[in-house]
Amino acid sequence: MPPWGPPPAEPPTPATFPPGPTPPGFHAESLRGRTPKEPPGAAVPPRPTAPPDPAPPAAAAPEDALPEPVLTVPHQPPPVDHVGSGPPTYDAEPTALPPADPDDLDDLVADTVLDGARYGASTLRAASVRGDSARFRGEPRRDSLLTARFGAGEHALVLVAMATGARATPGAHRAAAEACRWIGRAVGRSHARLAEDIRAARRGDLKSGLHRLTDRSLGKLRASAAEQGIEPEEYTAGLRCLLLTGDPECRTRVFFGVGDGGLFRLRDGEWQDIEPRVAETTGEAVVGFGSLPHETPEGDRLTMDLGITTPPSPYEPSPKLSAALEQGGTPTEPPREPFRFRASVARPGDTLLLCTGGLAEPLRGEPQLCEHLTERWSAAEPPGLAAFLADTQVRVKGYADDRTVAAVWEA
Repeated sequence: MPPWGPPPAEPPTPATFPPGPTPPGFHAESLRGRTPKEPPGAAVPPRPTAPPDPAPPAAAAPEDALPEPVLTVPHQPPPVDHVGSGPPTYDAEPTALPPADPDDLDDLVADTVLDGARYGASTLRAASVRGDSARFRGEPRRDSLLTARFGAGEHALVLVAMATGARATPGAHRAAAEACRWIGRAVGRSHARLAEDIRAARRGDLKSGLHRLTDRSLGKLRASAAEQGIEPEEYTAGLRCLLLTGDPECRTRVFFGVGDGGLFRLRDGEWQDIEPRVAETTGEAVVGFGSLPHETPEGDRLTMDLGITTPPSPYEPSPKLSAALEQGGTPTEPPREPFRFRASVARPGDTLLLCTGGLAEPLRGEPQLCEHLTERWSAAEPPGLAAFLADTQVRVKGYADDRTVAAVWEA
């Protein structure tokens, strides 16, 4: 029985009927409160001399009957505009649009991109939002987001790619979009092999293969910069990607990329920063912090390193640069960022969060943002697209960059 109980019975309201013949089985005296006039000679039925039999008692519930469910509403805080010490300096809504070229309208970038899907045991939500600073100054969003599915059924491979163009460069948004397109094409052409490697936990093959695909994709950006006659560092982007399979039995989630950002996991009500550090990129795949066990308690292998040698990366200092540094000389080229890779095994109830620096920095710097997202994202069901977008736009004073984020909820 619910705690609030059934509503109290209201006193019966005397019924009224229009003039006419009395319905069979009803006594007009009791319904209308008066005795009707009978025509002369009419037979009057005798009145009962004994009270009617009391209603039979309600049948007792069987012993195996289930108790009535109690309605419980989980507590979830409402969406908020900002957290922290005070409201940010900029307005909460877009102010100025970026300038447009009538002969190159394809170069325009929308203020906000929102997407989502459900495959296997995971639910995906993804969004890319122009930062407060760019909204105020009328600058285009430097972040780019690509979500794509290759294949179908259990053999499907879902790619989420996000890129951030270099700051204070005129073509930053174009470089970010091009980086996403190149890695999307590379992954799409190899999706069957990649999906099989993820399902079979061939970590060595995955790391070396994705390393090559990333190198080739960002190498095309450098070639494009040369064609435009600009320096490579003026037409580059940080690239961060996530791979999921459509197999509901496979809970391996693969992250790879180059550049700043964040990889976080919400598990048992606590956030874990699992962004692979440079020193960790040569370690083994992880479930949490530390190395993944060789097998599950049931004896299933979780990962297999085949010892495949990773090819030289263009994001490592070249031998020529290293020799110049060792001899005390002046380097002729800047060092590039290292390749990052992590294969993690998700648990039911986990939420995996991949984001660019626009959200990673406030998550690491403002505890109230972590607390708010913990309460918002700990419900049994993932948020809808609109609710997810509202959550990703919670602002923090001092952080005004673009935000691109992808979150995966495990059933």
